[in-house]
Amino acid sequence: MLKSIISEGKTTNEAIEKGLKELNVSKNMVDIKVLENEEKRSFFNILAPRVVKVELTVKENAKIINENKADNDVKAERKERIVDIKDLENAKNILNEFIKKFLPTVSDKQFNYTVEIKDNVIEINITGEDSGCLIGYRGETLNSLQTILSSIANKNNNSKIKVILDIENYRNKRKQTLEELAIKVAKTVSKTGKPVTLEPMGAYERKVIHSKLQDNKYVATHSVGEEPNRKVVISKK
Repeated sequence: MLKSIISEGKTTNEAIEKGLKELNVSKNMVDIKVLENEEKRSFFNILAPRVVKVELTVKENAKIINENKADNDVKAERKERIVDIKDLENAKNILNEFIKKFLPTVSDKQFNYTVEIKDNVIEINITGEDSGCLIGYRGETLNSLQTILSSIANKNNNSKIKVILDIENYRNKRKQTLEELAIKVAKTVSKTGKPVTLEPMGAYERKVIHSKLQDNKYVATHSVGEEPNRKVVISKK
């Protein structure tokens, strides 16, 4: 990340906003110094284009703040999950019955599915000729269905139970696609020095990008925006 830059604009605010965008930081993460003010213009340059210059310097602790924010998607998954085995078994049985009744309503074609407990997480896998309708555009339907299943699993349970749904190995395929995208964009950012903002992604997909690039020597990642439009920004270190 750049430590200090000089940004220009027609007004002070415009110059500051351009600088913040280039640095990929928020206003409270920089020290701002106005080098040329639009109000201080002499008679001789009054007809010249109005330009305001400001110097933005990243505060010493800004990088730490930014990286902590960027890693939230990754660190959230590292917390130890303590779940009552009885709650897990109960949720597994409920989900098994729900899926058994639900799938025939989606299509008249045959589906196969498994509901298993692995590392205190309930993993559900569905396969079938017509399973594509359960995935949707870039996994939107799959993610929505996972949210529904999570709500069902946690209803009337004291433990916070995590449910992971996968359909036709979509998540692994999507992970590979995202990792390839992360490497490709990282190379572009490293070469051009210009940050790239990816399309909105869910927490899992953002985590894939962050994890893939967390040890990269040339670029850093952080997330911006609010759900469901939160995005990953890849910028040069």
